[in-house]
Amino acid sequence: MKKKKNFMKKLSNILINMPRKFKLILVVILIIVIISAMISIIIIQNSKQRLELYTGDNINEKKYPGYKELIDKLKEEHPNWNVSLFYTKLDWQDVIKNEGHSDSRTYPLNLIPDTSTYSGEWQCDKDNGKTYDNGTWLCASDKAIAYKMDPRNLLNSEDIFQLKELNFINNANTKEGIMSKTEESFLEGESIADAILEAGEKYNIDPYFIVSRLIQEQGKKGTRLSQGYEYNGQIVYNPFNIAASGNSQTSIINNAAEYAYSHEWFSLEKALLEGINFINSKYMDVGQNTLYFQKFDVIEENKLYVNQYMQNLLAPTSESIILLDQYKSSNTVDSEFNFIIPLYENMPQNLSEEPKND
Repeated sequence: MKKKKNFMKKLSNILINMPRKFKLILVVILIIVIISAMISIIIIQNSKQRLELYTGDNINEKKYPGYKELIDKLKEEHPNWNVSLFYTKLDWQDVIKNEGHSDSRTYPLNLIPDTSTYSGEWQCDKDNGKTYDNGTWLCASDKAIAYKMDPRNLLNSEDIFQLKELNFINNANTKEGIMSKTEESFLEGESIADAILEAGEKYNIDPYFIVSRLIQEQGKKGTRLSQGYEYNGQIVYNPFNIAASGNSQTSIINNAAEYAYSHEWFSLEKALLEGINFINSKYMDVGQNTLYFQKFDVIEENKLYVNQYMQNLLAPTSESIILLDQYKSSNTVDSEFNFIIPLYENMPQNLSEEPKND
């Protein structure tokens, strides 16, 4: 402490006895350093992703063309709905490039069904027709990815549910609504509906989203992974298809079954509850809290483009249809939902066009 006081005293004497000219130079240097530090802080802050509630006049229409008119129309049609703007700070063309074909990846990030409905411009020509997973999927083209990723194509009363925040909202979800959608499915029954509703409230996840994800993954009748699959002499369940990856049907099922076995998912109820917790911790807690963000990882908190739930480019569309149908059937479609709209830098003036089939 004494040495510190002596040092400060000597420094003070030096400054007092310093010629006026040098004092002025020192002041100028200090001002430059302070201004530079402030500029650096501003640059860092401006480069960070941020979320803010849409107020009707806080979006730059020149920088983000085509959003405002569509959002305002939605707000007029559904006054209870809230809209949040998510500034991704990502360049639109860079995003599409990173989501598209890459020679460095074993599996593409985005796949489409190998059907006539998704031929022509839907398919990535760089893979020359190579199939993936169970042999019925193809790499999606950049045009297809842009069409499905362009948020402006989703700003209507139906597709907007791909952007719905997947949080639990009191009175918006009912057991009856769950049972209505799961009737004659592998999820049928009051005990399963209770488990889904309970897990949704516990983990703050939309129970209707849980149902839509399960039906999207398994179909209404379920698959071997949801009906019970024998692995190492034990019946296991994996209704969310967690770790279900590979380049053949056998490897896909075995990888998912091995994951279920290692977590002792020996009943459908346990697999449901822990699977929901998995989604919560791996996606919801890191900002991927919409169907869109779980498909397209544009959240900087993660390693960009990597932490996606599925490869199926069409999954958010089909899941949102199931999700919306549940809200319509329970007459809660105009609840106080929040929709998170991604904003990208250097967006084209016109909306991304739907690819053409052959």
